[in-house]
Amino acid sequence: MAIRSSNKVLPSFSMSSMTDLVFLLLIFFMITSTLVSPNALKLLLPQSNNQTQAKAITSVSIDKNLRFYVETAPVSLADLERQLQVKLMDAQDPTISLHVDKTVPMEEVVKVMNIAARNKYKLILATAPERK
Repeated sequence: MAIRSSNKVLPSFSMSSMTDLVFLLLIFFMITSTLVSPNALKLLLPQSNNQTQAKAITSVSIDKNLRFYVETAPVSLADLERQLQVKLMDAQDPTISLHVDKTVPMEEVVKVMNIAARNKYKLILATAPERK
């Protein structure tokens, strides 16, 4: 008595398992692509009529004559990073409040943003209250 195998090879191919695999891969890549942080500066931009929850440890100001101040002390742009490092050395969650005159070019603001990004400081852009 010979034992026969009941497994037969079918010439047709089912694509349903292949489409399931493609959808799973698509979902995987969509989730992992959102976890990659873009190379951008993260700013805490408060609404002009609301206050932010973050408490700034120090403030940096830029006036219309492009002079930089840490709190009220004038400082050059070359010394700004060192001054902030000294001031925020032992801070748990270092946060800087940035006060900029509206006539200051954006390039000067980005210089301060780059300093904050290099040192992993949070940056709050201060705004004036909105007038109704």
